[in-house]
Amino acid sequence: MDFMTLPDGPVRLKNLTVPACLMDRPGDLLRVDFSLSGGQIAIEGGTEFDMQGAMVFPAFVDMHTHLDKGHIWDRAPNPDGTFPGALSTVTADREANWCAEDVRTRMEFALKCAYAHGTRAIRTHLDSIPPQDEISWAVFRELRDEWAGRIDLQAACLVGCDRMEANGAFRKTADIVAESGGVLGMVLYPAFDLRERLAGFLRLATERGLAVDFHVDETMDPESETLRLLGETVLETGFSAAVTVGHCCSLSTQDTTRAFDTLDLVAKAGFSVVSLPMCNLYLQDRHRDRTPRARGITLVHEMKARGINVSFASDNTRDPFYAYGDLDMLEVMRQATRIGHLDHSADDWSHAFIGNPAHACGFDKPTLVPGEPADLVIFKARSWTELFARPQMDRIVLRAGRQIDRTLPSYCELDHLMRTQ
Repeated sequence: MDFMTLPDGPVRLKNLTVPACLMDRPGDLLRVDFSLSGGQIAIEGGTEFDMQGAMVFPAFVDMHTHLDKGHIWDRAPNPDGTFPGALSTVTADREANWCAEDVRTRMEFALKCAYAHGTRAIRTHLDSIPPQDEISWAVFRELRDEWAGRIDLQAACLVGCDRMEANGAFRKTADIVAESGGVLGMVLYPAFDLRERLAGFLRLATERGLAVDFHVDETMDPESETLRLLGETVLETGFSAAVTVGHCCSLSTQDTTRAFDTLDLVAKAGFSVVSLPMCNLYLQDRHRDRTPRARGITLVHEMKARGINVSFASDNTRDPFYAYGDLDMLEVMRQATRIGHLDHSADDWSHAFIGNPAHACGFDKPTLVPGEPADLVIFKARSWTELFARPQMDRIVLRAGRQIDRTLPSYCELDHLMRTQ
């Protein structure tokens, strides 16, 4: 029987494979049966289908993306694959091309990809240097409304810490974020007055009731310790809203004692951490005509051991910061497992792609509990090695129990935005 095409009516999916942690049970993988009825996971009933051991997950949560940057590579490739090359290229492209139509077209293209791959919630960062803040946030609000019921969308502003002046132009950006129901975000790098800037930033967030999200220590320089300074500042100020930090690459190059002491501080401050292994592998430790020595990934095992809420996410897609990607969380899961050696480790890393990011962002947690929406992703693979060996492009994606059309958008849809190099 071809179980890759399922009816919309009540069905009983027998002989599925699911990570035990997603059922709140010990162990690695379990064989289970699920019923689907009325768009929800049900206890029993329906036409029976033997799923032959196919793996099933709740729909994914991608908590760190850059939808506004996505898919500009064809007109703005990174000249040398480095972080500075990415930064300067994006800046030039933003200033030349990021009108509302351009941003909207590329963001919607990315959302179509994420939806087809099985993602149901996304947090995106939005470059928010004026006047881009008004342009991109208006587009975001429109898309959030249009995609409601398919993908839940959040946004965080993105500015460098050197541009954040608590009593300057950034106040207006913070107001735009608050009016849009967003998250206050900033990129941290060493600066002589960073502690004062952080205090002012957290004060703006507190006044507006906003959670915060930081790009932190996206470098292999062991002297970069903005994560440590952020932890100290949050504890000193008593900031109480949710704090998310991403990247944290420099921890991997620091003295172990120092790095672990910083992790203890992060755990005490209650931060959520999101690792972006694909982008960091691409950018970090890149030098012309030299093989990279380091992977760029942060200390995810050591964070998890301290009870820190750790997630993985896509980050950039087909832009100067990462030339590849398609907002496919299975690809993130597969590459994170390889890059971070998640295999031969704990049995519950699946949470880092579903429940952990939902918790960090305040999204509804996708579950496999009866009575919850039947938003599922089903793969023919029956084990981890089968799952990660192939791209699984023949997966089933169910939303409210109905199988969606998984046709990916053609890159030709973006041709009118690109320029011949």
